[in-house]
Amino acid sequence: MKVVIVVPAFNESSVIYNVLKSIPKKIRGISLVDVVVVNDGSGDNTQFEAERAGFSTVNHAINRGLGAAIKTGIEYAKEKKADIMVTFDGDGQHDPSDIEKIIWPVFQKKADLVIGSRFKKSKNVPLDRFFLNWFANFITLLLYGVVTTDSQSGLRTFSKKALNVVDFKGERMDFSSEILLEAKRNNLKIAEVPIKAIYTEYSRKKGQKNLNAIPTFSRFLVRLLR
Repeated sequence: MKVVIVVPAFNESSVIYNVLKSIPKKIRGISLVDVVVVNDGSGDNTQFEAERAGFSTVNHAINRGLGAAIKTGIEYAKEKKADIMVTFDGDGQHDPSDIEKIIWPVFQKKADLVIGSRFKKSKNVPLDRFFLNWFANFITLLLYGVVTTDSQSGLRTFSKKALNVVDFKGERMDFSSEILLEAKRNNLKIAEVPIKAIYTEYSRKKGQKNLNAIPTFSRFLVRLLR
């Protein structure tokens, strides 16, 4: 079994080295772990720091958005014939020990798409993040008919089947909910696993801004009505 871990990164030079070094090199039941950084048009030393840590990078010439970075990661994983793909944010908000947890349902063939939910059991979520996530989940249910506790999570696992069928159009934050629509449309098995969220001043600054919710979900609505 081969796993590709995709780390989307935009101007993460101050943390990306430590984030990459924290990712486990061995995972139970997995023969090969391949980590790639999708450098989404960073204007700092993100590429240098990633390569200094000893990891491969795929670079966008300009900043295209998180969804576009994940698309590039999916193409990389398919090219490398990955059995499983994991997305892992480059800002340090995820606990590396959760990677094995979210891989396991796919490894056991119990799920095709696993969402690492920061809200399933967590009690340390900042209030603004709680309400932003609730709103995102409500819109995802309203527009796409998909129930989730964390539609915007950056820690996910895709099976090989999921990699071959998901075809989302969003290139920014709206892609997160669209992935769930794709999973539903293609009858993929979806699972959620509780994960730990590491909230620091840096990761909160780098994460989804509260004011971005309106344009993000406006894009959902426009796409739905087309």
